[in-house]
Amino acid sequence: MKKVLALFMIIALLFSVSACSSDEKASTDGDSKKENVTISYASWSLGTEKEQNLERLMIKAFEKKYPNIKVKIDESISTTDWNGTLAAAASAGKMPDVFALPQIPSSLSNDWLMDITKMTEKDKDFANIPEAVRESATYNDKVYAVPFAQHFLGYLVNKDLFNEANLDYPEFGFSLEEYTKSIKEVTNINKGVAGTNHAFSVTDWYPAAANPDMGWYTVKDGQYSLDSKEFIAGANLAKEITTNNYAYESLPDDLKANFKGENPEEVWMNGQVAVKWDGTWGVPALVEKGTFDFDFIGLPGGRTGVTNDFVGISKTSKHAEEAFLFSKWMSFGKEGFMKRMEIAEKEGKALNTLPVNADPEILDEYFAINEVPGIKTAYDNLDNAVVEPVKTVPGYVDARWEAPTGVKVGEEANAKVAVILDNVIKGNLKIEDYAKQLDQLADQKSKEASEALKDK
Repeated sequence: MKKVLALFMIIALLFSVSACSSDEKASTDGDSKKENVTISYASWSLGTEKEQNLERLMIKAFEKKYPNIKVKIDESISTTDWNGTLAAAASAGKMPDVFALPQIPSSLSNDWLMDITKMTEKDKDFANIPEAVRESATYNDKVYAVPFAQHFLGYLVNKDLFNEANLDYPEFGFSLEEYTKSIKEVTNINKGVAGTNHAFSVTDWYPAAANPDMGWYTVKDGQYSLDSKEFIAGANLAKEITTNNYAYESLPDDLKANFKGENPEEVWMNGQVAVKWDGTWGVPALVEKGTFDFDFIGLPGGRTGVTNDFVGISKTSKHAEEAFLFSKWMSFGKEGFMKRMEIAEKEGKALNTLPVNADPEILDEYFAINEVPGIKTAYDNLDNAVVEPVKTVPGYVDARWEAPTGVKVGEEANAKVAVILDNVIKGNLKIEDYAKQLDQLADQKSKEASEALKDK
């Protein structure tokens, strides 16, 4: 009996060894059978080969992590005519596999974008992207873009100028009244101090700051309220700031002579602008070269302004899985963002984006590196965020800037929306005379653009 049992044990052992050998062979074969592929990538954030910025270092790290995937940078897509060169590439059947998106709706209507819904549904890191951001890349219940980077919009404050004037500097959560008061009180043009850099963005953020039920430039669920009291008040505040010489960029040349610098950015970096309209992308330069104490204070009214960059995967890509894997590594993937922070610290590079992924380990590491207190406060306030719609809302570009109005302004017989608003802020036109017309035009452009996407 013992001999029979021993025989069974030997046979079982042989089967076990054989099975393990087969599994190892299958695994080895699986690795060796991974197809070597090359994907192409176009983005305006790559700098030059010589610069080797953080984006290019991330690409190298990706190729090291996935040696069977090579990434070729597509230089044929021009930063001076992004949509035009993308359209030419599409016509020639040479679209990059992955490419940066100025606006998702126009790329979708051009039929450039792959539906990546199935790939995102099974991705745990994608689920860690804030819902509002995921929704902004979703049209007709399908995901068409990858949230690539995240920035906050708002104001940066030069604390030193307020301290020198014995004034309290505004902090995150400041009110509309404090915004106006601080700019007026700190301005001293004769001594080369401007309250702000410009007021041309006030019409964009003011309605959401004054009314929590309004979105950026008043748009909410595809409807605009440009004839509302909030929008009109914002336009008139911008006009007041500009025409009373509280903003550097709109000063006459003889008053600009009191400042040091060839352009607004140089004047700001020289410490002569108290409250600057910008985004968190402006922080790395201040950390590296700034000569004054500063903070990020966001928007008046305590809301966090959010803007995202996106990339798309070409509908004609032959390597969709690899393209998605690469997009994830460069943006919302936890492993990729941890590597991004590691590279930035090792190479002395400034982190050029906030985390898109809200994983606690990522956030702890990020805010251990980023020491600007206002940015952490803004991140903690994301539940009260207002999203800038430039890249995501159908028809927004026309509604805000490009649509002809039929109004004659100066030598322009058919001035665009942007020209009307610029002339309002400069004091040449009254917003009350055009608000209703602008509102109707914006709603019309929104409706047209949304209908164009219905079948996508």
